[in-house]
Amino acid sequence: MVDDRIPAHLEVGGLIRAVEAAGGFGMVISKGERTAGTLMVICCNRATPARAYERMPQLDGSRKWTLSKEQDPEKPMEFSEYCQRRGQQDPDLWVIELDIENGERFLGIDSPVA
Repeated sequence: MVDDRIPAHLEVGGLIRAVEAAGGFGMVISKGERTAGTLMVICCNRATPARAYERMPQLDGSRKWTLSKEQDPEKPMEFSEYCQRRGQQDPDLWVIELDIENGERFLGIDSPVA
């Protein structure tokens, strides 16, 4: 079986460059496995709660970006703790933060926030 995925470090670099070219800020929170690592992308800006997305395998074999956690404004530490736990569970995980309005557009998905 051939894996057609882009190496993780290239995808991360491309996401960060695209966000910065659009006037936002992108940062690697933690590095995972360089080639085959998985990505968790945190989309945030001052106007909305942070949202964490991960690619999840689908029944058809594709991998779709899925909202895994949304920050509760009343309990902001729960979101941070979730992200830390995910990193501990998967040492190959890259955690990327995109600080820009509607960061989901860089993942090719519609923002859940209007």
